[in-house]
Amino acid sequence: MDTHKIINESYINELLENAKSASREDILNIIEKSRECFGLTFEEAALLLQVEDEELLEKMFEASTYIKEKIYGNRIVIFAPLYTSNECTNNCLYCGFRAENKELHRRTLQLIEVVAEAKTIQDQGHKRILLVCGEDESKTDVEHIVDSVKAIYDNTDIRRINVNASPMKVEDFKQLKNIGIGTYQIFQETYHRETYKIMHPTGSKSDYDWRLTALDRAFEAGIDDLGIGVLLGLYDYKFDVLATLIHSDYLDNKYHVGPHTISIPRLRPAHNSGLKEVPCPVSDDDLRKIVAIYRLAVPYTGIILSTRESAKLRDELLELGVSQISAGSKTNPGGYEEDDNEATQFETSDERSVDEMLQVVTRQGHLPSFCTACYRAKRTGEAFMELAKDAHIHEFCHPNAILTYKEYLIDYASGQTKKEGEALIEIEVNKIIDKKIKEETVKRLERIEKGERDLYF
Repeated sequence: MDTHKIINESYINELLENAKSASREDILNIIEKSRECFGLTFEEAALLLQVEDEELLEKMFEASTYIKEKIYGNRIVIFAPLYTSNECTNNCLYCGFRAENKELHRRTLQLIEVVAEAKTIQDQGHKRILLVCGEDESKTDVEHIVDSVKAIYDNTDIRRINVNASPMKVEDFKQLKNIGIGTYQIFQETYHRETYKIMHPTGSKSDYDWRLTALDRAFEAGIDDLGIGVLLGLYDYKFDVLATLIHSDYLDNKYHVGPHTISIPRLRPAHNSGLKEVPCPVSDDDLRKIVAIYRLAVPYTGIILSTRESAKLRDELLELGVSQISAGSKTNPGGYEEDDNEATQFETSDERSVDEMLQVVTRQGHLPSFCTACYRAKRTGEAFMELAKDAHIHEFCHPNAILTYKEYLIDYASGQTKKEGEALIEIEVNKIIDKKIKEETVKRLERIEKGERDLYF
């Protein structure tokens, strides 16, 4: 496969250069068009990436909020990462796990430890986990991942396990499919080939093309729920955001399924990193614009925000179009049981607990969701995309979010969160338009009050 046909750097640079001459009227027309929720062309996205005018940016932010509400409603999906290993044979300059970091406390969890971590995450109220591990075939091969996923499903109430892992062969992806993972997530880190080469000097990850084509092999194996992203700060964010949109469009055109999620991690300090400074700094204002452009350009795609960002900025970005957030996160293996700052992949910034985070989400008028129904109800791939692109996914996700938040309030919430959450649930139930779904939601809430769990549409 000629990957230059997927990511054509000359074409991307030409789009960005041509976009510098846009008029104010051009930008306003694009923003207005985006409200139809059919996305943007690459040319239109390039024009928005060049916008610096505060008034125009505010218009973009307003449109982003509108589109997120129309497609996804006011739901915010909550999850936590679970790191099973920090042993790695790659030497990514920006990562604390890099092979040449001799100061890192290395550890690969045994299955009993993986389950213990998952139970600790569950005790925070989580139902959805992102399983992450370093890339070391002798420690974290596909069997390690499959065994970990199976052990968590068999021994906890975690209902969906997404996996962030290295590129695999088709037969390995089939094992992930068969064990019942949710989303397979992989970040290209940067789509700029020369920067990629510099940032990944040794190890299997140095192969740009093998990583870029990982999702093609995942599709071939039957995995149709995928997440992508770049590490913002490695190269010019305008190039990498546009390349992400081009990659998304390639997947959508070839497989009729775009990415379920796009993540927006920004480069953070890492213990004994190989970088002295961020190569291409991305400001808070830049990140706000990136969120808005992703939401306008691919309205059906979830946008994931991690605890890399400050509490203040995370709260702001919830209003702009982010639809999934991690909470109470640890980025080292065994971190939920015993934190070790010299074993982490990167520094987190938002240290609030799950309960504290849910209070913020609730007070903003957003509905926290621990829902995992789509995967188990077979609403993935083309089925999910059809619902999301037509703005119908909200009809399932809204009542499911209400039901899962009710579970949290009963089983895990502090008194204050329960009080505020119950008031929000009452408001949200009254928003349900379909009379039958509303009546059934009320009945299921009563069943949850009586002790039943895991009820979904």
